[in-house]
Amino acid sequence: MVFYIVFDKFDFGKNCIKIFFAEAIIKYENRIFTCFFVKNYFMYHDFPLQEKEIIDRIGNADCVLVSFRTLITRAVLDACPNIRYIGMCCTLYDPSSCNVDVIEAYRRGITVLGVKDYGDEGVVEYVICELVRLLHGFGGVRWLKESTELTQRKIGIVGLGKTGRMIADALLFLGADVSYYSRTRKPEAEKVGIVYKLLEELLADVEIVCTCLPRNNYILGEKEFELMGNGKILVNTSVGQTFQTEAICNWLRNCPDSFYLCDATGMGGLQDRLNGFPNVLYTPYISGKSIQSIERLSQKVLANMRDYLSSH
Repeated sequence: MVFYIVFDKFDFGKNCIKIFFAEAIIKYENRIFTCFFVKNYFMYHDFPLQEKEIIDRIGNADCVLVSFRTLITRAVLDACPNIRYIGMCCTLYDPSSCNVDVIEAYRRGITVLGVKDYGDEGVVEYVICELVRLLHGFGGVRWLKESTELTQRKIGIVGLGKTGRMIADALLFLGADVSYYSRTRKPEAEKVGIVYKLLEELLADVEIVCTCLPRNNYILGEKEFELMGNGKILVNTSVGQTFQTEAICNWLRNCPDSFYLCDATGMGGLQDRLNGFPNVLYTPYISGKSIQSIERLSQKVLANMRDYLSSH
């Protein structure tokens, strides 16, 4: 769903501000209308799929709100020169790997703001839920011959940012033996018993690996999967794959007692490639999307916009 919203409270030297609202990504759009004294608005009930369609819908808008689905390329910026603000209704991890050409936007003086820490709780629940189902066989598939708890299982977290740390804390609470790998050491995590290991050491030692990385971090290749070997579980909470495609296919094929777990966000565009593997447990939903997370996302997107408009 796309909203094209006309505001009349704030002034960029014109009579109104026009905002292109891409996709159904903010809850209670009437809050935007109330908060910013919207004069009128237009809704599209589908996603813009082609670049020309995106350009036509943005038109002469001053602000664009977009999630990770819609591409705002240099060509879009060229065709829509009025854009002054792009609100990312998702996390802006890395400007170089974003669906918005952030670097070009910055060069043109366009403000680009993202939000973070809104869907982590649901991701943690997903990881715990799916591991418990697999370890106990509640979903009809069991990891080992006998049911096992998370207690004393060796679990490694690759990427100890906000989500990774929350998952690690939940696993610690349930009695797991938790270690982590990160590009930087996390002394505060180590104080509570989350043990730092080099990546190669972690992959060889643990039984369950959970990748919690920013988009486009392909950290697992043939060498890493060889270190993991058979009988392991890989859980991916990242946006898209964290591995080389052929490497995970070979691992799943050659290690039938191993499992790969992911939701719709973690699967990315690999569903057709991985569909045939019986040891891929795919949840076709976004684990970080919930009533509560949309509420948090909405509040943060609106706060970003409010701060920007009030200072310009």
